[in-house]
Amino acid sequence: MSLLVAAAAFLLYLIAYNTYGRFLSKKIFALDDSARTPAHQLEDGVDYVPSRKQVVFGHHFTSIAGTGPIVGPALAIIWGWVPALLWVVFGSIFMGAVHDFGALVVSLRNRGRSLPDVCAKLVNPRVRVLFLSIVTLALVIVIAIFCLVIANIFAMWPESVFPVWMEIPIAIGLGLMLRRCKTTKAVILWTILAVGLMYVTVWVGSTFPLKMGSLGVIGPVVIWSVILLVYCFFASVLPVQTLLQPRDFINAYQLYIALALLVVGVVVARPDFVAPQANLSPAAAPSPWPLLFVTVACGAISGFHALVSGGTTSKQLQREPDAKAIGYGSMLLEGVLAVLVIVSVGAGLGIKYDLAAKDVAAFRDKNPQVEVHEETTPDGKTVRYVEGKPAFAWHYRAWGAAKGLGPKVQAFMKGAGNMIHEVGLPMILCITIMGVFVASFAGTTLDTATRLQRYIIAEFGQATGAKFLVNRYVATFVTVFAAGVLALWDGKGAGAMVLWPLFGTLNQLIAALALLVISVYLHTKNKPIWFTAIPFAIMVCLTGWAMVTNLRDFLYGSTYVAKAPHLFGIGLVVSALEVWMIVEVVLHVRKAPRVKTSG
Repeated sequence: MSLLVAAAAFLLYLIAYNTYGRFLSKKIFALDDSARTPAHQLEDGVDYVPSRKQVVFGHHFTSIAGTGPIVGPALAIIWGWVPALLWVVFGSIFMGAVHDFGALVVSLRNRGRSLPDVCAKLVNPRVRVLFLSIVTLALVIVIAIFCLVIANIFAMWPESVFPVWMEIPIAIGLGLMLRRCKTTKAVILWTILAVGLMYVTVWVGSTFPLKMGSLGVIGPVVIWSVILLVYCFFASVLPVQTLLQPRDFINAYQLYIALALLVVGVVVARPDFVAPQANLSPAAAPSPWPLLFVTVACGAISGFHALVSGGTTSKQLQREPDAKAIGYGSMLLEGVLAVLVIVSVGAGLGIKYDLAAKDVAAFRDKNPQVEVHEETTPDGKTVRYVEGKPAFAWHYRAWGAAKGLGPKVQAFMKGAGNMIHEVGLPMILCITIMGVFVASFAGTTLDTATRLQRYIIAEFGQATGAKFLVNRYVATFVTVFAAGVLALWDGKGAGAMVLWPLFGTLNQLIAALALLVISVYLHTKNKPIWFTAIPFAIMVCLTGWAMVTNLRDFLYGSTYVAKAPHLFGIGLVVSALEVWMIVEVVLHVRKAPRVKTSG
């Protein structure tokens, strides 16, 4: 069943790319091969750098993917694998891919400016400030959260530490050699060498894990977070082709290999689904309506993608027609990843589920009829595990048991590791490959988000007259400092995780606003707008509903969200900015004639 589901989803993505994607590129956005892209118009060797299609694809795809299509589906499957799968497949095709593609084209035709900055031209400068304010808040949360994601992965899976950090010198070396390559053959050879070295470090990491100790009362998560934030500062100010591009290029091939391993694992293992088809009322959990649609973001539609499209990607494209593969195609490939996550968690988890020592007695008390298997590992340890539906039911026994970062990532790691292990690889190597995969993609998102926030702060400085913020070193310092305060405010590295419920809604709100801006752009070009206007209407209703739900829970508390007045205040401010921006845009469109613009 799982193999059939995955194959059907992949086929739908392939058909969509060659039909709907082609229609949008030719009839709606009219991509022009003769147009000069911002990478050529404003080439500066730092941010505006004309680059090969496959290099930009790797950068863009790994930047938008991150851990979003892993964490979201791994949590949303608590409501059943069918609702999550339907949203991932059809959301990607008709909403997410259109959103990413449109944002990239609008930025390409406006000198590589971000969508908030383009608002000054399409609507008025006031809307630009409103949108910039929302995006600035969202990006600070993104950087803080993904910094903690990587820090927690390093603490939970020390096998991933060495390969993730060794990827940096490998990427810098690859970037240097790719700039010297004159032929495609040379590019392929250096790519094979770099990816090969990457997997050598994965083997070394699985053999010699690097554990971070505590520094007095300061735990390893906090230490790793500080190190990562310092790294972010330098990564953001370096020329894009020095580290960001080649690292993302390597990560893209790492993803292709991980996807191939997962596909082979599904084909070989053919696990049955152990998750329920639908479970709309799990224990002490919120309703899936509308939270399903903000929980699964990056696998279906995500506002962060619009920021990447209009922030870094549009500054690197050599040709306009490349936008179809990079904008529309990357989102569909991310959908493929989200589908494989659903299969890994919903089916692979049931192949073998190791019980924590502290859970064995409780599991036996609640499931006396279920057999708990035992085996002895080569190092003499006794491992107790269960199989089938009881495995999924125990891991997802309640919302509180599944909502944390650890349980979500662990569900995917265990399920994916089980399926890949069926191919014949050692389990420790399977887990390390997946750990490096997750940490590397979170790192890519962290790098890109920091650079994007630097751009946004610079644009904010220009819009408000604070010229000192235009300096890239000042803007980057402000970015890293704000994210650090948010992530480490409690001294334990749990600060940003408190904001996760609000982040999901805020991320989808940006997607809705990006679709609104794209619709205004198409309106000025005398193009039909229903391709973007209908998704905008759906997303603004869903995010509005979700925000009201969040505000109620933050104000009064609930069985699954603690009372949080400060989050209520943030959510209220963001909601007011959203309504203000939408009203400004609607009033402008009603008054403005439909005339062609030059950009």
